[in-house]
Amino acid sequence: MSSLVYLVPLALVLGGGALAAFLWSLQSGQYEDLDGAAERILLDDDEAQGEPKSDREFG
Repeated sequence: MSSLVYLVPLALVLGGGALAAFLWSLQSGQYEDLDGAAERILLDDDEAQGEPKSDREFG
């Protein structure tokens, strides 16, 4: 029972920190372009800039 004296405020502080981080990410625009990042991974920008593939391979 005495552990609840420490755990309940700790849970509230951690939950408030998580809420503050989420609100900060909303304000900074982290969720503005969700589809752009998903489509950007499919584009191959290295070949468009003229960099040959053999320079990127290791071994």
